Amino acid sequence: MHKWFVALLLIAASVTATAAEQAIVDRYKASCYACHGFGANGAPKTGVEADWAPRLEKGMDTLMKHTNEGFNAMPPKGLCFNCSDDEFKALIEYMATPQS
Repeated sequence: MHKWFVALLLIAASVTATAAEQAIVDRYKASCYACHGFGANGAPKTGVEADWAPRLEKGMDTLMKHTNEGFNAMPPKGLCFNCSDDEFKALIEYMATPQS
């Protein structure tokens, strides 16, 4: 019985993580993709390590400042006014990760 309970907990944790990851992908498609999907207006292109490396070197605090205030062609909050700071951090990490 104990093994089944542990297995169910692991499955539930996996489903929760998958749902959270899907929520970030959905938010990305709705708010970030138009520029970051194509590298429009100098935006670092999603999944392109060379585009993100110099930005990541500046640290998450700087990236969050730029996200919240706007930077170069990016408007404040990337026009995602209902995104939380945690969502922005997850979006940055998603976009900076090489895509398969």
